[in-house]
Amino acid sequence: MTTLLIEGGHPLSGRVEVEGNKNAALPLLAACLLTTEECVLTNMPRIRDVEGMARLLVDLGAEVDGIGTTTMRVRCREVVKDEPDRALVGRLRGSVLLVGPLLARRGRARLAPPGGDFPARRSLSTHLEALAAMGARSVDGPDHHLEAPDGLRAASVYLFEASVTGTETAVLAAAAAKGVSEIRHAACEPHVVELCEFLGQLGVGVTGIGTSTIRVEGGAKLGGAARRLWGDYIEAGSWAVVAAVTGGDLEVAGVRDEDIEVVASVLQRLHVQCHMDAGVFHVERSTLKCAGRLTTGLWPGFPSDLVSLVTVLATQADGRTLVHDWMYELRLFALEQLSGMGADLFLCDPHRIIVNGPRRLHGRPLDSRDLRSGMALIAAALAADGHSQVSPLETVERGYGQLVERLKGLGARVERRP
Repeated sequence: MTTLLIEGGHPLSGRVEVEGNKNAALPLLAACLLTTEECVLTNMPRIRDVEGMARLLVDLGAEVDGIGTTTMRVRCREVVKDEPDRALVGRLRGSVLLVGPLLARRGRARLAPPGGDFPARRSLSTHLEALAAMGARSVDGPDHHLEAPDGLRAASVYLFEASVTGTETAVLAAAAAKGVSEIRHAACEPHVVELCEFLGQLGVGVTGIGTSTIRVEGGAKLGGAARRLWGDYIEAGSWAVVAAVTGGDLEVAGVRDEDIEVVASVLQRLHVQCHMDAGVFHVERSTLKCAGRLTTGLWPGFPSDLVSLVTVLATQADGRTLVHDWMYELRLFALEQLSGMGADLFLCDPHRIIVNGPRRLHGRPLDSRDLRSGMALIAAALAADGHSQVSPLETVERGYGQLVERLKGLGARVERRP
């Protein structure tokens, strides 16, 4: 376990470039299992979750070159097993995306309980229901054990919730099912769009991309493809918060205008001076003011992945802000630690928190219980007086590559210690 030592109170300024979206990289890697031809993915994020997914592909028989770099070449001539490595699956929720391709290539899949943030509270029911509609049947046992010995079949599927990974699971399975599948109440996030476009490059017929109804014509022999991932707008938003909460000026490169718009709209509600210019997102030193109420939403609404970071930002804004994340429980609980730093917070329930600001924060030991709240606590520590320790740092590095080096490059006084 690694600890990040932080001396707070120093503005972070400069320029940072984001890499590809983590939530696109994982399903694109899973899609590479659907074809025997080579796929080349560039602008891949150099983070722990992507490395874990790549090693799962290797465990299943794929040849993967470039692990740990921004360019990965994947070819899976043969899938040699139907049960991915349990230890790797236990660290990565995105491992569930392997089930559809395994059913397509092997006729069966056995998956240990996936890990990631709050694994016990995040159901796989949407995924399993979609797979069942396409002909997969469950086998009794302690794990998620599915069989489709006669292959997957096209189906009309209504997703009970517009789950991003649930939609991706359904689309991956539909790509291997003969005929036309229709997936309704589908998620519309940019990373779902990226998966659909990549499948189209492989030879899958996909229409309705970016809408809540996706039609997939599957079952064809697939080829190879090359794709450069779009920049991660959640990472871009995270760096923007770090700059704003410390009183710095920052340029964030590598993100698309249409993706960063949802982030900018929330930051501007808190009176952060920010704008997009020639492909670069600019964040300027600002006087923060309360936003009244901020509520998460399905795309293109306020992303739940930014709730923790925006809550930290609200501690430095003048007035009262209610942050409401109706989508997920438990994300906000980790932020109770901010009270020990001097923040004025009231946790109404698992979905709502009231923040009164501005309050001077003071350094203290902090526990990074999940990826996004871990980055939020780092932001709080950077804005605080004195010294803080955030651990385990590995939790945050699942989604933020070269974190310590990039913080130092922006002027942060941080040190990594085992």
